Amino acid sequence: MLKDKDLGFTIIVGLIVLLSMGSGIVKADRIKDIAKVSGIRSNPLYGYGLVVGLGGTGDKSGGVAEEVLRNMITRMGIIVPPGKTLKADNVAVVAIHAELPPFSKPGKSIDVTVSSFSRAKSLRGGTLLMTPLKGADNQVYAIAQGNVVVSGFGAEGADGSRVTVNVPTVGRIPNGAIVEKVVNTPFGQDKYLVFNLNQPDFTTAHRLVQAINKAIGPGTANSIDPGSVQVNAPMDAAQRVAFVSMLENLTVTPAESVARVVVNSRTGTVVIGKHVHVLPAAVSHGSLTVTITENQQVSQPAPLGQGQTVVVPQTNIAIEEEKNHMFLLKPGVSLDEIVRAVNEVGAAPGDLVAILEALKEAGALRAELVVI
Repeated sequence: MLKDKDLGFTIIVGLIVLLSMGSGIVKADRIKDIAKVSGIRSNPLYGYGLVVGLGGTGDKSGGVAEEVLRNMITRMGIIVPPGKTLKADNVAVVAIHAELPPFSKPGKSIDVTVSSFSRAKSLRGGTLLMTPLKGADNQVYAIAQGNVVVSGFGAEGADGSRVTVNVPTVGRIPNGAIVEKVVNTPFGQDKYLVFNLNQPDFTTAHRLVQAINKAIGPGTANSIDPGSVQVNAPMDAAQRVAFVSMLENLTVTPAESVARVVVNSRTGTVVIGKHVHVLPAAVSHGSLTVTITENQQVSQPAPLGQGQTVVVPQTNIAIEEEKNHMFLLKPGVSLDEIVRAVNEVGAAPGDLVAILEALKEAGALRAELVVI
């Protein structure tokens, strides 16, 4: 009989076994799902600005918000008397970041994320004032402004008690930035295109070349390395777009991954790949439990005796060892047999990690062991 925790483990790993073994049929994927055209990517943007209109949940006076507010008012032509303290209860200094998609043209709207980096308690109900967003080259590529949408909220009592749901100091502005500048891409500059595989593999790269040459013609595609395939492409922009559209919808059967066992040391999740097998090995699993208890006993002298009543500590030690049997792994053991053998000795997910590591050290596990 298996324990409850082992039964849950059996169900989880059993599903992994069924999904990984399947019916033996390997499905083909589209090129657009396993590779990306080199140079076509998004670009990160960043900036900092002010969120105003907060109901007393801002950065308060005397901080960074007051200095930023003073600078903004001065740029507007309003003279602030020296030594004048500005109220910043309804203002928060925020960092803004966004992703500029490839081929974005001026006028396109993109989403932005707003995060407080000072003492603000919540950005709910605030409005971001016009803020330039820069790229890694320090050039302005978008302008952000709009009402901040916050999913979290917080409440605080006069005695200091408070309740917070989600994160009220981070929000988003859908379509909150307008693109002002184009980022050039090498899409139409070279006479060839390069497809980068999401997971570099010699077999997959070779099959990708074969699929393209079969559909277009011999010599169209060539492998650069296991992660990149070079394809001759037309120089005309319209023809190149149609050419890539045709290529990315071709189907290729990716190579099966290497034998690998992935272990999450924090959650106890274990995923065993299809081609994992072991050499002959004997494995035993057991646990030793030592329990120490302290009892206080009272020692009292006999009537009319000259002694004193004292407390005498008494220590009890109990040792318990589970009687789990040794199991034998035969040559070429398959995935389902590994799981079945481990479950027979009642190993929990944490114990399975130790067993797999021991098999790897002994040279009996023919797979890559990855602990994350």
